[in-house]
Amino acid sequence: MRHMIRILISLSLALAIWPAAAAEPEKRIAVISAFEPEWIALQKEMSGTSEQVINGNRFLLGTLGGKKVVLFLSGVSMTNAAMTTQLALDRFAIRSIVFSGVAGGIDPKLDVGDVVVAERWAEYLESVFARQTPGGWAPPAGDSYASAKLPNYGMIFPRSVAVAHGTVPNFERKLWFDVDPAMLAVARTMKPVTLKRCTQTVCLKAQPKVIVGGNGISGPIFMDNAEYRQYAYKTFDAQVLDMESAAVAHVAYSNSVPFIAFRSLSDLAGGDPGENQARAFYPLASENSALVVTAFLKALPE
Repeated sequence: MRHMIRILISLSLALAIWPAAAAEPEKRIAVISAFEPEWIALQKEMSGTSEQVINGNRFLLGTLGGKKVVLFLSGVSMTNAAMTTQLALDRFAIRSIVFSGVAGGIDPKLDVGDVVVAERWAEYLESVFARQTPGGWAPPAGDSYASAKLPNYGMIFPRSVAVAHGTVPNFERKLWFDVDPAMLAVARTMKPVTLKRCTQTVCLKAQPKVIVGGNGISGPIFMDNAEYRQYAYKTFDAQVLDMESAAVAHVAYSNSVPFIAFRSLSDLAGGDPGENQARAFYPLASENSALVVTAFLKALPE
């Protein structure tokens, strides 16, 4: 009996001094922008901000639109965007991903200042550069080279991308990455947002609007070519083109994390009247995207 009492006392003392289990980290929404004007526009609405620097990347933790977020720059380009998104997923407890930034408009019905919330994204320059033969451009034989089944642009033949995902034993080939349907539903039903129409020096001809739905495409180039713009619009039935969103969608899919992107048009990707308008309208487009993202976060359920 005394032996049993001593054992119970020892167990009680051990439990008393045993360190408490570490609390689960609070899950946050990753809010990403590609470059500083977009990032600065979002910081204006943040509160309770603290900073962590990882591998030279600045991550701002705080509250935006009433939600706990980690805000960071992806850097411009597909590789930068994929790298920093995976870094954030590895270091923070992320429950969903929201991208806010500028883009080029390729749908002739849209104009600078509009904000597009596409329902799916493709990597449009995941492709084969074919060799020229007497019979025309000829990509190598094999199913993967023709997997996209889309028209070519000269030597450029679009193809799907091989993707790793925990639910499949091998790589799967995907052309389109869907955004999260629940977040897209919130974007469709949230209160209207009044977008900015003027910079300090110039005003747009029409009041910008928010368009929810359609397709977005991304690639590692700054598009400013009217002919390719027309091809991309017809081939991918896309409204908007940028340099990061599809890469982030790809990483989000591989990690089973909900994703959505908001892209405000700073230029028309080669369809601008005269020279490219991006330099003039980066600030306005950045602010319009930030306005819609902040409203979206406010409308997003906990």
